[in-house]
Amino acid sequence: MNPRHEDGSVRHDWTVPEIEALHDLALLELVGRANAVHRRRHDPTRIRKARLLSVKTGGCPEDCAYCPQSAHHRGVDLTRDRLMDPASVLAQAARAKAAGAERFCMGAAWREARDGAEFDAVVAMVEGVRALGLEACVTLGMLKAHQATRLAAAGLTAYNHNLDTGPDFYDRIVTTRRYEDRLATLATVREAGIGLCCGGIIGMGEAMADRAGLLAVLAGLTPHPESVPINALVPVAGTPLADRPRLDPLDVVRMVATARLVLPDAVLRLSAGRAQLGREAQILCFLAGANSVFSGDTLLTTPNAEPDDDAALFAALAPRTSSAGTGHAPALRPPPSRPARAVRKSTAR
Repeated sequence: MNPRHEDGSVRHDWTVPEIEALHDLALLELVGRANAVHRRRHDPTRIRKARLLSVKTGGCPEDCAYCPQSAHHRGVDLTRDRLMDPASVLAQAARAKAAGAERFCMGAAWREARDGAEFDAVVAMVEGVRALGLEACVTLGMLKAHQATRLAAAGLTAYNHNLDTGPDFYDRIVTTRRYEDRLATLATVREAGIGLCCGGIIGMGEAMADRAGLLAVLAGLTPHPESVPINALVPVAGTPLADRPRLDPLDVVRMVATARLVLPDAVLRLSAGRAQLGREAQILCFLAGANSVFSGDTLLTTPNAEPDDDAALFAALAPRTSSAGTGHAPALRPPPSRPARAVRKSTAR
């Protein structure tokens, strides 16, 4: 193996076969290499917390096969909500900060951001979140240069725009937007001086070459994305991927470890599907290089880890004291065994 694969140096010329070779190493060897890079480039004891809120839910014109918010998937049981008002969003941001979140992320189910009162409201949300002392991230779909400039002026920390999967598998998942459109939005965000939050989803039926292809595209960006969400598919009833089998948690561990080697400086965020991993698999992910989670019991419209489960997780990670040596962590709830139902939200006022 080329030494550059192991020393954590930043590369932009990773090939799909190279990444596949790393991914397919013996698991303990892969995790060991990833952990060594992680400890050189990051504080291995720091797990950042972020909170994700759907500020406009449902009715999206895109046809993403995994997404319950798509207007194409009429079998999904989901309440469509208008854009929340900034005051309500900022109240939730304040609660998230009090619960330990460092970043507050806001998602709107739009194909693209449009100028007008709603975009003005999002800008006000960003300004308010930053005034609270939190990092601010939004995901609004495709973005124009002048809109990115406004968001940058408002103090936006990062713009989330996931690639979802590798370029060769993409049209099996999305047909209403080209891969090149996503890359163009990433370039627009970069030109405005905003950080990138860009990752993908595994467990949608893709081959390992497609997972490697996603990482190769991310590594080819200059600079690498500062933040990379790693999502495990949460099958939702009524979507085309509702019957996909549950992903093996060790597949997530392998993806995290490989991403850490390929993207040594990125914050790797355990995102959708974390509730299905269980405590021990999550800890393996942290060992392999994940250093952020989303807190709260909902991620946009799908279930997330319960607060009690997260409390048990972080208690297990904390230093042990002599008085705690004989204690037992609370039992974690078992992961769901059926396709999730989209989480219903009360209508925003």
